[in-house]
Amino acid sequence: MTSTLPYRRVPAPDPMLPARYVVADRVVETVDSATLVLAPVDEPLPHFKPGQFTMISVPGIGEIAVSISGDPNYELILVQTVRAVGAVSRAIHDAVPGSVLGLRGPFGTDWDLPGAEGADLLIVAGGIGLAPLRPVLLGALAHRSRYGRITLVLGARTPAEFLYRELIRSWTKSPDLTVVSTVDHPTPGWRGRVGLVTAPLAQVELDPARTVAFLCGPEVMIRFSAELLRERGMPADHIRLSLERNMKCGIGLCGHCQLGPLLLCRDGPVVHYGQVADLLPVKEL
Repeated sequence: MTSTLPYRRVPAPDPMLPARYVVADRVVETVDSATLVLAPVDEPLPHFKPGQFTMISVPGIGEIAVSISGDPNYELILVQTVRAVGAVSRAIHDAVPGSVLGLRGPFGTDWDLPGAEGADLLIVAGGIGLAPLRPVLLGALAHRSRYGRITLVLGARTPAEFLYRELIRSWTKSPDLTVVSTVDHPTPGWRGRVGLVTAPLAQVELDPARTVAFLCGPEVMIRFSAELLRERGMPADHIRLSLERNMKCGIGLCGHCQLGPLLLCRDGPVVHYGQVADLLPVKEL
């Protein structure tokens, strides 16, 4: 018997409607950065992929884009590291356990870690740029046999400005990866390198044909690091970057995050170097 009832389409979640998340824990990382562990109050957001971001809102203050920094193997809990640089980021940074925030997402392109299986991984992070890359490392180490050599190159202005310092110490002792750290300004007791990340990056063991690079940090660092890797023979499509612009909507409507022909909330934040090599040197963009 054929039903005469009309077909009912289940509406998709409204991407502009925040879901409520409660701050379950807060970890101070540096003098101006903190990591929040966020648990859903209502229906959780869809599971994220490493490299994606959410739009986090504080009632009465505003909303900003924040990269997801947690373990991709955990589906419900979101971990996000924020640096206090403005009114909204300061309010998120200061949120104490029990505070409720609004989250939309996850949005944007991802690092495509499965697409790098079988390759060596070169991960280059400057300052807060380690936050979007943390899921890459956690995901790769959880499936270590799927990847070749893993090298992490870290840069910060001072030793105190490295994120996830306990985790970095454990990574440094691990036989599963090589960690190279450098700072712009050493402090007493620092025994690592001093200088820009491009110096150790020029010296790390590298097989250009079988390496995939992941870069995130200040844009000038990203640009010079990518150019150095191209000089060392890496194909442009093996170099993946996470770029930042003023994201307001997260879904490609407002145009605030435009970089030439790209809208980074939709076409990024993760892009291949070949997509933006001619755009990054243009100051107006």
